Amino acid sequence: MPFRSLRTIQSWLDEFDQVGYHFGGELKVIQQDGADGADTGLVSVRLVNAATVITIQPEVVGAPTWKVTMEPRDEAVTMDAAAVLNLAAELSVVSALCAFLQAKSLAFVGVDSA
Repeated sequence: MPFRSLRTIQSWLDEFDQVGYHFGGELKVIQQDGADGADTGLVSVRLVNAATVITIQPEVVGAPTWKVTMEPRDEAVTMDAAAVLNLAAELSVVSALCAFLQAKSLAFVGVDSA
């Protein structure tokens, strides 16, 4: 699955960064070993306004669809209205990135997403 390679996904993140979304957190491609030693990428997201571990990756092997995973937290989080608004803004960028990666994957395998 070449569209999942670390190098390819990093180039897509670089392209997404040029789109102009304001995101103060960190987006990083990390190595994920796939089946039979395949070089697959996993996008790690670190938010400014929440310590939740978030990853973005293809849904299943062979599918061009992508999903966001938010790991469970040990403790509840309480925020005021401004903090929730800031978190929502960060999550909107995560959503846009997920859609961007899916569109790039669909284009890579020649599927029209429209």
